[in-house]
Amino acid sequence: MIASELISYDIPPLKLSDTGLKALDWMEEFKVTELPIVDDGQYLGLIGEADILDRNDIDESINAYNLTFSTPSIKSNKHLFEVISLIVQHDVNILPVVDLDDQYLGVITIKNILHHFSKAISVSSPGSIVTLEVNLRDYSLSEIARMVESDEAKVLASFITSHVDSTKLEVTLKVNKTDISRILHTFERFNYTVLASYNESEYQKDMQTKYDEFIRFLNP
Repeated sequence: MIASELISYDIPPLKLSDTGLKALDWMEEFKVTELPIVDDGQYLGLIGEADILDRNDIDESINAYNLTFSTPSIKSNKHLFEVISLIVQHDVNILPVVDLDDQYLGVITIKNILHHFSKAISVSSPGSIVTLEVNLRDYSLSEIARMVESDEAKVLASFITSHVDSTKLEVTLKVNKTDISRILHTFERFNYTVLASYNESEYQKDMQTKYDEFIRFLNP
């Protein structure tokens, strides 16, 4: 999944001729704390709520601010993981997307990432979740998948969590089967530590709760 596939066109960019008042109104309307500024299709940077409030004259045009705008952006062909990395690095809730000539294409929002990422890891597909603890030196996804497939199941998605100064990995699997008792027994027989497991109903309820909490956080 690349940046161009994550673009949201719901949030419009500002022009240099727009006022601080308009920017604040849009920030309130779209529940963001910064907005992109575009001049003749060229991305100039982000303006934040604090930049406007510090001026003490919200009727001024943005062009009069003479700010050195923060300019985080991502090229349209970059991967989802690079998008997430830049959002965290720059501590923003939107990330402008540009083409190779820095022409503005749109923005990526955290909410949109969550929506697409849930598809990428098969959140909505029926099945179960298993989290294993394995030694780093012993980790083999092909071996783990073989154990899952021994019960006529498939690994739909997987991701790894590592911890600093630890020789252990946490491997989380999405499996396309709701009754995974035999799979769990197989893991235990081969000395894998099962940290957690959820069947479909438990998992969906847990994920829905977390999703609802996250959306409330994004839309106070």
